[in-house]
Amino acid sequence: MNIVTIVGSLRKESFNLKLAKTMEERYQGKFNIKMLDIRNLPYFDQDEENDPPQAVKEFKQEIANADGVIIITPEYNWSIPGVLKNALDWASRVDKVFIGKPVMALGATPGMLGTVRAQMHLREILASPGMQAKILPPGGNEVLINFVNQKIDEQGQLVDEGTLSFLDSKVEAFIDFVKTV
Repeated sequence: MNIVTIVGSLRKESFNLKLAKTMEERYQGKFNIKMLDIRNLPYFDQDEENDPPQAVKEFKQEIANADGVIIITPEYNWSIPGVLKNALDWASRVDKVFIGKPVMALGATPGMLGTVRAQMHLREILASPGMQAKILPPGGNEVLINFVNQKIDEQGQLVDEGTLSFLDSKVEAFIDFVKTV
């Protein structure tokens, strides 16, 4: 099973990037995982959507070839970061590579609410006509990691056993979901 991960933060010491790296290492025996770089994507430009820049073509091809997508987002001003929205805008145009694609959304923050507002917006975006992704259903599958700064060690690994156990169960649910979509 091939999974791509999109991290909605560009910060070198991003908690969400650390979460992605923890997942990449922890679940390497369960699926192949590749992190996609959204840093080099230009601003979405409808004038270029039919013949986008090479970075956009490669980004969209990776999503198209994947069995599923994991999106890990911080919360900025009660929503997803602009760089993530830009990447999703590119993916929603012309060949619309998210249509029918299984997606798991999660996020981590030092705050108490664990990116709940960002994930609500992300779910709305992923359900839009240009996206139509198959999102891991809510109702217990939300991964909202709060107080993450207290759950990561000096090496940048998520080490909180309760959080890891919960994450393990949600990743298993996502694997099952990908197999059924």
